[in-house]
Amino acid sequence: MAHVELSQRDINVLGKIKDPEFDPSLLVQVDPTLPKDPHLSNPEEYQRVSQQERDIIMSIQKLEMQQAKQQSSGRTDVDIATQYHDCVLKLGQLIQNYPQYASARNNRAQALRRLYGDSMLVANAPKNSQALLQEVDETERSEAAKTAMGDLDHAISLLTPKVAYSKLSPQAARTLSNAHTQRAAIYLMTSKLVGFNSASVDVARPEKGWSKLDFEERASRDFAMGGRYGNEIAKGLAVSTNPTAKLCGQMVREAMKKEYGPGLAL
Repeated sequence: MAHVELSQRDINVLGKIKDPEFDPSLLVQVDPTLPKDPHLSNPEEYQRVSQQERDIIMSIQKLEMQQAKQQSSGRTDVDIATQYHDCVLKLGQLIQNYPQYASARNNRAQALRRLYGDSMLVANAPKNSQALLQEVDETERSEAAKTAMGDLDHAISLLTPKVAYSKLSPQAARTLSNAHTQRAAIYLMTSKLVGFNSASVDVARPEKGWSKLDFEERASRDFAMGGRYGNEIAKGLAVSTNPTAKLCGQMVREAMKKEYGPGLAL
């Protein structure tokens, strides 16, 4: 196959296909010399707080291992969901003590997704086999959704650079990527269900009144941001979940193949 030299403009166009929000002037810069969390700049304090978080996460990982063993053996003698709730409460205490520690908020949202599933924004949603809780009171579901979405919003707000060309530590970039990707997953599931059920969103939430297309577009946008901060899977999902970007991408690919020939790999 002939080698094709692409101009920087062509490369930017291809980046736009992969990431609908792509802006070459706003590429993320990672600097490992920066404090691991911008709001916990004291290394000793960060080490102490992150160790508390790691202990809780290790407990969650052990619960996942127990869950896998129970499923393989057909046993149900351990109440995994109750112990998961205990871990959520411990993360809540950590957040109360350190409200600007974004990683704990990201992890609490992930634990709540495991308990209630990504359909937590939808009233009377079909049962989700991935959720630990299958029978949930609507009030409980609504409160869990409010907490999870609030955590993700807050984590993103805490770590998003306020000005262009700002640098991030690898840890901050990873947390920011995960928070965007998690929120995208919830929006994507909501977009799939809202046409058949009603989205039951707290009146104070910005998603109140969103349509199916709104959720789908915001999912794509968050996946794109997750990809920009380091999650390659999220970057790919950004286009596949955005019908407008998908159509534009197909048109651009066809145009470039006509320009450079069918051997161009896109």
